[in-house]
This record gives sequence, structure tokens and C-alpha cells, in this order.
Amino acid sequence: MKLENQLDSLSRRSFCEKWAKASLGVTVLHGLGGRAFAADGPGFGKAKNVIFLQMIGGMSHIDTLDPKDGPTQGPKAPIKTKADLQLGGTMENLAKQADKISIIRSMTSKTGVHASGQYLIRSGYEQRGTIQHPNIGAWAQHFKGASHKTLPSSVCVNRQPNAGNGFFPASYSPLPILDPDAGLQYSRSDVSDEVMRKRLAMLDKLDAGFRERFQTAGVKSYTEFYEKTVSIMSSTDLEAFRLDAEPDALKEKYGRNKFGQGCLLARRLVEKGIRYIEVASGGWDMHNNIEEGLEEKGTELDVALAALLEDLQSRGLLETTLVVLCSEFGRGPKINGNAGRDHHPRVFSTMLAGGGVKGGFVYGSSDKEGFSVADKQVSVQDFLSTIGWSLGLPVDEVVMSPTNRPFTVGDKGRPVMDVFA
Repeated sequence: MKLENQLDSLSRRSFCEKWAKASLGVTVLHGLGGRAFAADGPGFGKAKNVIFLQMIGGMSHIDTLDPKDGPTQGPKAPIKTKADLQLGGTMENLAKQADKISIIRSMTSKTGVHASGQYLIRSGYEQRGTIQHPNIGAWAQHFKGASHKTLPSSVCVNRQPNAGNGFFPASYSPLPILDPDAGLQYSRSDVSDEVMRKRLAMLDKLDAGFRERFQTAGVKSYTEFYEKTVSIMSSTDLEAFRLDAEPDALKEKYGRNKFGQGCLLARRLVEKGIRYIEVASGGWDMHNNIEEGLEEKGTELDVALAALLEDLQSRGLLETTLVVLCSEFGRGPKINGNAGRDHHPRVFSTMLAGGGVKGGFVYGSSDKEGFSVADKQVSVQDFLSTIGWSLGLPVDEVVMSPTNRPFTVGDKGRPVMDVFA
């Protein structure tokens, strides 16, 4: 392109941007390919927090969020809900909360491999050996800063952080809570506060020379991470990680299992101002005996998710908290020889609730067997961009990595605007 044409293009873009801001009161965000989204569109920035529920292994859409009649029907028949939609037969409690949820039934992915699919649904990017990509929590911290003075902005429950910070500083990494009942382990010293202060002061002196000599991004990131850890250890906000402060009746309502208690912990962390909480549930890779697997895992999900939505709403938190339910892919319509279903990335379903999302709403559809997308295809990148949009992130803004490569929230995906009220 000639220089004068480039200047003309930039001038036109600048004029349009200034006109939109002056006349309409909107900011236009530009990214790769010249796309633009108005930053005051439906749902933008409605969510202050995100609870990201990831079903590890490949949750069957046909048996949960997109039930089918006929030969591909699961072990249990679809059930009617409070809203004008159906859910899988194990979703009895969620059916009573269906007026709070939006289901996307036209998700699609190109990967049917667990590790790659889990990485993609968490980051919006295909897994590469040369770089780590951030999850939405890290993107939010980059654009919005820390969400709490002492506590981390991101927490992951029932899973390791797995470089959730991506190419951002290590201080953006989610704090792992591997057992919700145990809370934040080793956060209290077995010596007095005075002894601990002296030890930390001595360690600081020992490190000072190293920090002065090696003023690299890695050393700076480590120092920030260390200082954050020390501040957490001395914070009264650690009580947020203690489930023993919750009544037994509420613990029972969420379900006495790691996923149920993880959802309860997520609600406590939202109350404390932690922006992004991931809660994982394993055991969804049901190649064998899917009926038995759904009875266990489907019931756990149904009980915990319904309790979470009801609890958040009763505390006035649902409108500002986006609850996300997803998995790396779905499972095939055909029951295999082991009474299970195999991997199926061609079409699957996800769910959103709160954070400005419509209730009792279905976006897109699969065909009558649940084999392919029939209408309004949504990529994983679109889905992640939708979450970022709800958080008020500039999903079209290009950020350069330390290796000088361009990235955006959700890898150039387009937010699904129709799910927002």
C-alpha cells in the first residue's frame, strides 16, 4: 500500500472514531483486520467477576444442555424447565433456575484432544510449544489492574494454575486451591509474628544485592509475586478461603464433594472482590458406561450449579457475576460398544448466567442428532471474547507479547451480542 493511501486510511479512521465519540458517546476499539466494537454495546462491562466452571474430559452436550429425543437420546429423557427450554435428565435442580441462564448450543472446535481442547477453551488460543497464552483472568488484570489490595485477582480451584498468566507476569498467575475444604494451605507460619518479620527482613537484605544487579523482567516479576505472597500471609482477608465459616446446611446444598464445595468457595471469593475464579470438575471423559458417569458427575454439576445461581442471586451478586459452564468439547451422538460416548468437537454446548446475560435463552442449535451445528455457529474464540466483553475488556485491542507478537482477548473472536439483555 502506498504511503498516501495509508495516511488517507488512518485519517478516515481517525475521523470516524472522533465522530463516534463526539456524536454517540462511544469509544471504538480497533484491532486486527480493521474490525471495531462499540464499547457501550449490550452487556459490556456488566460483570465485575467471573466464575469459570470447566468440566474436564468432555461433557456430553446431548445429556446436559442440548438433550435430544429419538435414537441419540441419553439414559434419561429430557426434562422441561422453568423457562421455555429443555435440559438433560440429570439437570433437575438447574431446571428450576433455567430462567437465569443462556445456553449456546452451536459451539464448535477443531480439536478433539483433551489437553489441546482444555487449553483452547481456557485461553482462546491453540496450544504452541513456543509461547503460553493468558486466560481471561490474566487479560482482565492486564487491562483493569489488580482487583484486590492484598488477595490475588485470580484463583483456580481443584486444579493447578498451568501457566494461566500466559506471557503476562507471574504475579498474574491464578492462586491454586487444590482442596476447597482445606482452603489456602501453609498460609500461616508456625512461628510468632515477630520472628517471621525478622526472618523476612533478613531475606530481603540477602535478596537486595541480587535484585539490584539483575534488573530483568523475570526478577521483577518474582519480586512482585514474593511481595504479594507475604502480604497475603499477613492479611485478615484470608478468612475468605475458610469454608468452615459457612453453615452446614449451605454446604449440603452445594453438595459434599470437591466441585460443590469449590463452587461455594467461589461465591465467598467473589464476595471478597476476587475477579476471576476457575473451578474444575474432572471425570467427564465417559467412553464407558455413560449412564453411571452421568448419575455421579451430572448430579454433582446440577446440585452445585443450581445452588450457586440461587446463592448469588439471594446476595445480590448474580447481576455483576458472570457464571460460565464449559468443557473442551462434547460427546458423539452414537453410543459406542462400551455404553459410552466418544469425543465430539464438531458441536457442543456452553452456558452463561448473570453478568448482564439474558435468562431462559438459547442461542444457536445443533441438528436433530446433536452431530453438527445447524444454526449460528460459535467458535471457542467467540465464546472467550464474549466473556471478555462481559468483563468490559477491549477485546479488539492488540497487545504485544514479550516476543513482539500481536495478541487479542479470544484470538480475534467476536462477542455473541445476542446473549446479553
